[in-house]
Amino acid sequence: MSETATHSADLGKTLDSIIPIMDLINGGHFHLSYWYDEKDDTPITEAGQRITRRVVDSLGLRSGDHLLDVGCGPGGPAVLAAELTGARVTGVSISSYDVSAATRRAEESGLGDRLEFHHGDYMALTFPDASFDAVMAIESLLSAPDLDHVLGEFFRLLRPGGAVALCHCTKEAEMSEELMEQFKASNMANQLPTLPEWIEALRRAGFVVEEYSQFGHRVFGQSARYFAAVDDHHDELVAKVGAQTIAGIKQGMRGFFDPGPELVGYAIVAGRKPAA
Repeated sequence: MSETATHSADLGKTLDSIIPIMDLINGGHFHLSYWYDEKDDTPITEAGQRITRRVVDSLGLRSGDHLLDVGCGPGGPAVLAAELTGARVTGVSISSYDVSAATRRAEESGLGDRLEFHHGDYMALTFPDASFDAVMAIESLLSAPDLDHVLGEFFRLLRPGGAVALCHCTKEAEMSEELMEQFKASNMANQLPTLPEWIEALRRAGFVVEEYSQFGHRVFGQSARYFAAVDDHHDELVAKVGAQTIAGIKQGMRGFFDPGPELVGYAIVAGRKPAA
């Protein structure tokens, strides 16, 4: 088995163990949430939907468009995108739990005819050229063994004039090697690009970057809220996976959030494949 295939298999197993917990906490959105300030008491699920809405808005989707959701999680973003825009959505995840949970969520939403989910590796996408009008990747590409390869595949899969949006953590300042390795280990990341590096990566792939926005303090800087969400569901989670697993999850969360918003940001970058 190649190093890339081994990494993908390991990532899939890890996600299968973590995502059911986060699915329960965050209602199908396996990504961070957005709060305006410390007085914003929006529930975590609704705050998570704000991220999805911003990504969907940046894509300019129309009814009937076909969106590829890369690293789709348990289906929350895909369902919301379909509801908001009338688009068709195809999701891909390396996690088998994601695919089953997302398929179930699509059926429950009544939008199953416009949503489909596939178990697969974004390092080896098999869709034909120019299959999609838009591609989104929300917090799924830090783990990519080869970021340029993945973005090149996005370019291939988009029709001319198609849109792309990435939403990920960003490196905001230098940190110790120990802290960086701790952050990467907490989410099986291979890199942590700066915002300019994310932009440049899209440009190398051939995209024209049209907009970007940094809002780390409103997302990554709200770490206490994520721990509170776990505590709010403590008894249910312990009954589901056991106290030891929950303790491990919280330890991993500490490794992820320890750098703080001065060192780790959070941004959306959106662009487009040239029309000709």
